[in-house]
Amino acid sequence: MRDYRTVADTVAEEIRSGALRPGDRLPTQRAFARRHGIADSTATRVYQELARRGLTVGEVGRGTFVRATPADPAGSAPALTEPADGGRIDLELNYPVAPEQSALLAGSLAGLLRPDALGQALRPIGVSGFPAARESAAETLTRGGWRPDPDRILFAGNGRQAISAAVAALVPPGARLGVEELTYPVVKAVAARLRITLVPLPMDDEGLVPEAVEEAHARAPLHAVYVQPRLHNPLSLSMPARRVERLAEVLLGLGIPAIEDTIWAFLRDELPPLAAYAPERTVLIDSLSKRVAPGLTLGFTVAPAALTGAVTAALRSGGCTPARFALEAAHRWQQDGTVRALVAAKQREAAVRQGIAAQRLAGFAVHGDPRSFHCWWRLPRPWRADTFVAAASRHGIGVVPAAAFTVDPDHSPNAIRLGLATPEPETLSRALNTLAELARSAPEDLADD
Repeated sequence: MRDYRTVADTVAEEIRSGALRPGDRLPTQRAFARRHGIADSTATRVYQELARRGLTVGEVGRGTFVRATPADPAGSAPALTEPADGGRIDLELNYPVAPEQSALLAGSLAGLLRPDALGQALRPIGVSGFPAARESAAETLTRGGWRPDPDRILFAGNGRQAISAAVAALVPPGARLGVEELTYPVVKAVAARLRITLVPLPMDDEGLVPEAVEEAHARAPLHAVYVQPRLHNPLSLSMPARRVERLAEVLLGLGIPAIEDTIWAFLRDELPPLAAYAPERTVLIDSLSKRVAPGLTLGFTVAPAALTGAVTAALRSGGCTPARFALEAAHRWQQDGTVRALVAAKQREAAVRQGIAAQRLAGFAVHGDPRSFHCWWRLPRPWRADTFVAAASRHGIGVVPAAAFTVDPDHSPNAIRLGLATPEPETLSRALNTLAELARSAPEDLADD
């Protein structure tokens, strides 16, 4: 069996010699494995090793590419080359970390690590958790004057599992799920796995158009609607109260349940959820990953009584039960005020980062809520989203094209989503400045070779 490092050395030599050039796309890992006579798992390790050495970069939905070589300091650097001093800057993944986060979390965990408490925390737990955890979760999820009934709260391993279970519970295979025309990519993957048809619903500057739900349901029944009323991902907009009220009226009138994704809504905790307007028709989804910490996940569902049984069954059958350690930690963090402190810190941090984006991208068509960790950039002509993503990648900056969120591939906006949470503020500022300079250049003037 060929060692993966030996194969990686071969590819690295091809890159150094120029046989593989900056921007070249590598084959899929399966095709690479066949070409080199190695196992698929070995090919995966080769690609990981090339990325670790800084020789390649992966782009969401597009593949693996040879990283650009440093720009020639003797000449002008075209926009499709990578700066000599830049490492990869991730504006794709979007997990906010407050400056004081580790210290806040560590204090609460000390008691949990005592042998007796740890033994209890490492035991299995069901989707209903335990009463004190449900009470704490209700406090965590409270916002805008709305507080969930603790008895209606169920737990999952993470937010994605909670979404998947809610979809599985409400929409049978072959049926139709209405979604905003730009939606969370995980929902697209869940629908494909469950053989569910996604129905894109038009949006305007205030979010999902309620009348679009009526029109789609009139054409063929919708079994449910998945919606992000607060800090929509990727558009970073929140529905005004009158729009949420109207959507609730439509859902109640048609008898359609809603799956409400509120995972980013903690940043706008003065706004009540859709569940406050249509509690009997809404399954609310939330999680800890953005609010507290990405490395210790816990998902929440708040299901009305009529739907609790179906959601519970979907969580159990999908293996989506929570880790008791995460549940115990979340309970302690809520009880001692850690969650509230982190939410406040992240709200402040989001405002700082949106300020950086507003300054660096001034003059462009960028929308970002002042308390959001992402923004939506409609690119200037003649740039296309796919070309801009490739150019940004060659500068060592990862961004997400609109196509990742688009339900109808024939109607993908010429836009990208920028995740502002991951880099340090200084790095973020530098990256956005680079992207602004890139956007001001003309693609046809860029070097292709």
